[in-house]
Amino acid sequence: MKKMTRNLKLTILAMAALTLIPSCASEHDSVALCELRKAGYKVKTTQQGKASWYSVKSNYGTRTASGQRLSNNAPTAAHKTLPMGTKVRVTNLANEKSEIVTINDRGPFTKGRVIDVTIGTAEKLGFVQHGVVPVKVEVLAKIDDSKDKG
Repeated sequence: MKKMTRNLKLTILAMAALTLIPSCASEHDSVALCELRKAGYKVKTTQQGKASWYSVKSNYGTRTASGQRLSNNAPTAAHKTLPMGTKVRVTNLANEKSEIVTINDRGPFTKGRVIDVTIGTAEKLGFVQHGVVPVKVEVLAKIDDSKDKG
């Protein structure tokens, strides 16, 4: 009887703890949003448009606008206006694959395009052969940094 009471107490404590822990299982959360939250990020704003890719060869191996040398396999991208160092999640709308990249360059300068990613990122997103695909770009903010002040 004593052992059963102890097990019952442990079960009740475990159930109580589960209700206090924030969960990613709500119907409003996708798996991707849950993973972002676990990594300490939330979506600040969203853009849609077309993405293309660039590489050391197409960029002639030059440095990016941030001063970093372009690397084909780096999870980086070019955006016209987002601050350098901004993290964004790029989702290929044709296949729903997504990758998180860091803005370290300026561009693209072709009408209708919202972002240029490195060729390595384009491979992961599955659009190297297509060259240009429709994408969703979600600007990410650190959860701690995104709290309203004041």
